[in-house]
Amino acid sequence: MLPVNRGSMILHFYLRYSTRFGQTIFVSGNHPLLGNDDPAKAFPLQYLDDQLWHGFLEIEGNDTIAPIRYKYILREDKGEAVTEFGDDRIIDIAKIKAVKVSLMDTWNYAGEFENAFFTSAFRDVLLKDPKQKRSQPSPAKKISSYTHEFKVKAPLLNAGEAICICGSAVKMYDWETAKLLLLSKDGDWWTIRLDLSKENFPLLYKYGICRGKDKKFIQLEEGNNRILLADVVKKNLTIIHDGFAQVKKISWKGAGVAIPVFSLRSRKSFGTGEFPDLKLLVDWAKRTGLKLLQLLPINDTTATHSSRDSYPYSAVSAFALHPLYLSLETVAAGENASIIAPLEKKKKQLNGLAALDYESVMQFKIAVAKELFLLQKDTLKDDFGYYTFFELNRHWLVPYAAFSYLRDKYSTAEFSKWKSNAAYDEKAIQHLVSPSQKQHDEIVLHYFIQYHLHLQLKDATAYARQNGIILKGDIPIGICSNSVDAWMDTALYNMDEQAGAPPDDFAVKGQNWGFPTYNWAKMQEDDLTWWRKRFEQMSNYFDAFRIDHILGFFRIWSIPSHEVEGIMGRFIPALPVSINELFEKKISFDRHRYTKPYITDKVLLLVFGKKYKEVKKIYFEGNELKPAFDTQRKVANHFAALEVSDNKIKQGLFDIISNVILFEEDGSQGQKFHFRIGMEDTLSFHELDKHSQDQLKELYVNYFYHRQEELWRKEALKKLPGLKRATNMLVCGEDLGMVPHCVPELMQQLGILSLEIQRMPKKTGIEFFHPNDAPYLSVVSPSTHDMSTIRGWWEEDAEKTKRFYKNIMGHIDEAPLYCEPWINKAIVLQHLYSPAMWSIFQLQDLLGMSATLRRKDPAEERINVPADSGHSWRYRMHIYLEDLLKEKAFNEELKGSVEASGR
Repeated sequence: MLPVNRGSMILHFYLRYSTRFGQTIFVSGNHPLLGNDDPAKAFPLQYLDDQLWHGFLEIEGNDTIAPIRYKYILREDKGEAVTEFGDDRIIDIAKIKAVKVSLMDTWNYAGEFENAFFTSAFRDVLLKDPKQKRSQPSPAKKISSYTHEFKVKAPLLNAGEAICICGSAVKMYDWETAKLLLLSKDGDWWTIRLDLSKENFPLLYKYGICRGKDKKFIQLEEGNNRILLADVVKKNLTIIHDGFAQVKKISWKGAGVAIPVFSLRSRKSFGTGEFPDLKLLVDWAKRTGLKLLQLLPINDTTATHSSRDSYPYSAVSAFALHPLYLSLETVAAGENASIIAPLEKKKKQLNGLAALDYESVMQFKIAVAKELFLLQKDTLKDDFGYYTFFELNRHWLVPYAAFSYLRDKYSTAEFSKWKSNAAYDEKAIQHLVSPSQKQHDEIVLHYFIQYHLHLQLKDATAYARQNGIILKGDIPIGICSNSVDAWMDTALYNMDEQAGAPPDDFAVKGQNWGFPTYNWAKMQEDDLTWWRKRFEQMSNYFDAFRIDHILGFFRIWSIPSHEVEGIMGRFIPALPVSINELFEKKISFDRHRYTKPYITDKVLLLVFGKKYKEVKKIYFEGNELKPAFDTQRKVANHFAALEVSDNKIKQGLFDIISNVILFEEDGSQGQKFHFRIGMEDTLSFHELDKHSQDQLKELYVNYFYHRQEELWRKEALKKLPGLKRATNMLVCGEDLGMVPHCVPELMQQLGILSLEIQRMPKKTGIEFFHPNDAPYLSVVSPSTHDMSTIRGWWEEDAEKTKRFYKNIMGHIDEAPLYCEPWINKAIVLQHLYSPAMWSIFQLQDLLGMSATLRRKDPAEERINVPADSGHSWRYRMHIYLEDLLKEKAFNEELKGSVEASGR
């Protein structure tokens, strides 16, 4: 900051923005008069006319002034606030001699596609060209005396291009494109300073593009002329922030590959993909013209030390990296290499398996990591990098190490069962991890492993960026109920609820992920600090990320802890159906009949068949379940304890328990209810009278598809805009499933890329989505890790395949029984030629284009089966990355297809 030794300065803010009645505009910034970045204390502007808002401030001459950074906020009459995108509107007051400064600004709408190109993914990697500046024409010489400064953004210029300005002023050569005024690049902005003191106002002008040292004129902006109204007054300065130059059509498109780290296979990896293997994947991506590597979550999931921990979306820490991805060879490099050499046989054995043996790999890795730690621990005290890492990450690293130690000490991650430290206490944990304690080495081991994981991933990220390729991470919507995060601050989570998803074609009983749901009200008390820290941690390694189940920021599918199936959940928050609504529609409502399992001998016969009398005797008392079996969790525990379990009877009991029409809202005393999803499919519903059925259907449609929209939109507005502003990564949302209308609208407003999947159309009334119909701010993909690959899907339903072959691929002949390479390629090409910003493919779908590289059995290519909660995530690519790099013909063909599509 510089001391200002002059008189006061008047700052005039003019925002060109058309509002409607009830809306107001504020300006917020890092100066006390602008509220010190507190939106609640922002400075209000006044309405001037239909297109302009204005306000002015006087900055005293004895102030100590740092550059003022500011932005505008739109407030609705109901209190909702929308903040414009960006943090790059900066005025360096200390360097300005004028007495009055007029700031003529344009609202920066977050949904403008150009804003994506100022994220770190583009600015620091994809559009970064060190040769660009050398090939550009030279800008106009800077002048010391000027009345106006023009600023505009143009992120998508080609090599050697620059922005110029033409207009009706003499200083602008009166529209002569043969004489160009060139702007110079200053951060995100193209700028030029002009002395317009002798010009006549209003002025008309446009920006344009020129190229090369000879300043060859290319084009002017499209649309109407820009206009500058104000006359020049002595000692006044006008700074015009003109938003984006309208000089380029949408032209940037990229392609990427998606694969979990554990699925990578190299000759150096130890039975699983490791962080250094990403560098080989980068080499292959560069060779084939791909610009993005999309990974699944990489956080530590170690809860049971079993294959159940292979589920990457159930992290025991939202910050710690998974030891599975540690390269022991890299840690041991140099004088400790002798530790690794004897393990070569075991490494080849594990690496030669078709699928990941999670338990064996983890056992060997942790054992060897302990050996290496004991050999290297004395050198840590002299490792500045280690101490820097520790200090920057101690807020999560120390609790994580303590949790890991206690988990292993008590042989469970269920912290409520620990004999000590079951409740997190900062002072007690500091004592536990102190160097004076005998378990100190066991604690520091986890610091050591996390430090080396950090180094290896940072190295892979840097290598990717150097090669013009970005890494895209994945933020899970949930955390494990037995996690460090839940242990440290249980109040942030609803521990008696389970997050999941409603039924769909892939999981007819819905999904129960087992995660506690978030206590958003508690999280908002400190402005979502936990989420902000997660985003900050992600930015250490990624330039883009996917928000898993972004619908959860609008509403979450919540299942009571005493139930098992996703079908027993409901959306939270949700506006209930009142008992008055039921009576107004003359529905034959009976509280017990509608909210308790409907059980008759007819129902039991339909569910259990000939065994129904035997089942009734064991599990029922009359037409009600016995108390020991009246929830799905009780039934599941009962059958888990049996030596021989009859899954058909267990599932039948689950179906009986879910045979309800309404869930009563807790504490409503029978006055408020929520519909059980799929109500029409229940045996209970089928036994109702026709009038009640029709009226319930009408209420059901209103409940799920209409009445919640505004509530859910407001819920998301409390969370997503602030979190989006908290990061400069490119943000993508996984918006699949039962998508409310407010979701795509708000994502578009915030500039969050959507996910478009061909076999999961969002538009009602169509069976398949065509990639040609994708919006620009989106990611298109033929499949995800939760689905079968292109080849696997082709063989699942012959009739559906026939319709796809005819209606989407445009063929009139008989659809092939199997997905031949040319079919696989045609589907890939459909996605490559989509207007979407990104087309991203599972590696399996790309290899499926080759008859020689594809796996023999497509069923072995699938990563996850959402309907199977016990599924082990074991998929590994069947060829080595080193060998894939040598597949010259395939790689050149893929690169040719990518380039021909304009990606």
